[in-house]
Amino acid sequence: MKVKSIISCLLIFCSISLQAQKLATEKGEINFVSNAELELIKAVSNKLRGVVDLATNHFAFSVQVNSFEGFNSELQREHFNEKYIESEKFPRMTFRGKIIEQVDFSTDGIYEVRAKGDLDIHGQTQTRIIKSRIIIDEGLIRIEASFKVPLADHNISVPRIVNQKIATEIEVVLKANMMLQ
Repeated sequence: MKVKSIISCLLIFCSISLQAQKLATEKGEINFVSNAELELIKAVSNKLRGVVDLATNHFAFSVQVNSFEGFNSELQREHFNEKYIESEKFPRMTFRGKIIEQVDFSTDGIYEVRAKGDLDIHGQTQTRIIKSRIIIDEGLIRIEASFKVPLADHNISVPRIVNQKIATEIEVVLKANMMLQ
């Protein structure tokens, strides 16, 4: 009976330890900019969700496509969701992978790292290495990244009639305050 109690305690301890080694966010920010010849389009979502496993450096981030706001008009938002990203068919954008460099999450500092993983947009997955910054300040952890997404990499086509209004590469900026889970 005593052995069962010890094993139960060890399992509970391991479970608590593993949970404490994960960072998560449910309200990160992701925005994009299409800076084309004839039009500037910006949108933002404050519904970025993500988790980082501190023991393995694996991560996963996702955002609901239809959560983006701030377009120049409601018609522009509608076209983004229905014609280009097809949010009913492909409701989420995800990035999953591993942080390449080791980071001491217990030490304050700014860490320049590379995140290697699969970026899935519009049902098309591309393996990417994205330069990122992890900022640790008195226990607060923030992840930031800025990168470009070529529309062609994700099978997003732009009709000729609007090709001067939509950039072929979209600038993306991600910011997430992470909390221990």
